[in-house]
Amino acid sequence: MPLEQEVKGILIVGFLIVMIIAIIFTLFFAIKNKQSITGYAWIFLYFIFFTVAILFGYNAISFDYNHPMASEEISLQIGFAGVAWSISMFCLVMGIYIFSRKSLI
Repeated sequence: MPLEQEVKGILIVGFLIVMIIAIIFTLFFAIKNKQSITGYAWIFLYFIFFTVAILFGYNAISFDYNHPMASEEISLQIGFAGVAWSISMFCLVMGIYIFSRKSLI
C-alpha cells in the first residue's frame, strides 16, 4: 500500500514510545506489588503478542504491492496479525481476571 515516506517511521517511533512507557509503568507496578506477579506476567505476554500483531500489520502495509502475489501475501500477514492480536487479547483478559480475582478476596 503506498504511503508517504515519513509515515512508516512515525508509526514505528510512536508505537515504540507508547509501548516503552507502558512497559516501564507495568514493571514499576509489578515490582511494587509482588503478590500479583501472575497477573503481570499475563500483561507482559499481552505486550509481546500485541507487538507481534503490530509487526505483522506493519509488514502488511509495507509489502510491495507491485509483487505478483502481493494480495495473497498481504492477506496472510493480516491473518497472522489477527491471530497474534487475538492471543494478546486473551492474555490481557487473563491478566485482568487475575487482578480482579485478587482484589475480590
